[in-house]
Order: sequence, then C-alpha cells, then structure tokens
Amino acid sequence: MVNTHAHEGHDHVWADDLTRNQGLVLGTLAHSASPLSAYDILDKLRDEGLRAPLQIYRALEKLTERGLAHRLESLNAFVCCADTRCHETGTIAFAICEGCGQVEEFAEPAIEQKLKSWSKASGFRPSSMTIELRGLCKTCAG
Repeated sequence: MVNTHAHEGHDHVWADDLTRNQGLVLGTLAHSASPLSAYDILDKLRDEGLRAPLQIYRALEKLTERGLAHRLESLNAFVCCADTRCHETGTIAFAICEGCGQVEEFAEPAIEQKLKSWSKASGFRPSSMTIELRGLCKTCAG
C-alpha cells in the first residue's frame, strides 16, 4: 500500500507531553505506509519493550482523545492525524481507496453545516462526526 496520508503542518503531532508509549505509537502511525490495527502496532513495537495489547490500546485511546490519531471504523485501524482543520471544524472525513489503501483525510465545512442543520432539525445530538468514503482513488480508478 502507498502512503499518501500526508502530515504537512502538523507540529501538534509531536507534542512534548506524550508518554513514552504514546510517542512510540504515534511515531509508528506517522511512519506507516498504511492504516494500522492495534495488533499491527504491537508487532512493530515489540523490540521497544511493548508486549501487551492493553499498552497499545491505552496509548491509542489518549492519542485519539487528543486528536493526534484517528480510528478508521470500517478498517478497525488507526492513522496519524493529517489535517489540522479537522480540529477546527469538528467533522473528520476520510477517503479510503480500496485498491491501493491510500487514505486521505479532509475537512469540508459545507458537509459539516448540512449535518449540523439536520441534527438540529431532527433533535439529534451527535457526539462526533466522522465520514468514511470508500472507493477508488484517481490513480486506481485509472
């Protein structure tokens, strides 16, 4: 799989108050060519002394709470945050290529506004708004 999950403009990714495990997990995500499951991360970090899945899950929980990593529900995998605007808008969207595994994170204010309008009109209170688009990227669609 190709790594096109860019990390431009992400000084916040390398926060200086991360625990050792959080830093290792975030570094692994940031340098991965594709989204990683918790067990994929554990396999990559065994040489660093991480042995238990709980160590990975705790680190991922804190990283996702802080917005430094995101969980792709449809893949049951994680990626490093790649769009600083997602923190400004509150709605996170991902385009996931089923051909090459490319994941592109983006924030689209118009979509967020539509979802907020619908939520208000229907009386629904969303706790989060994450959109996953699955299909083929420009390259794979040919």
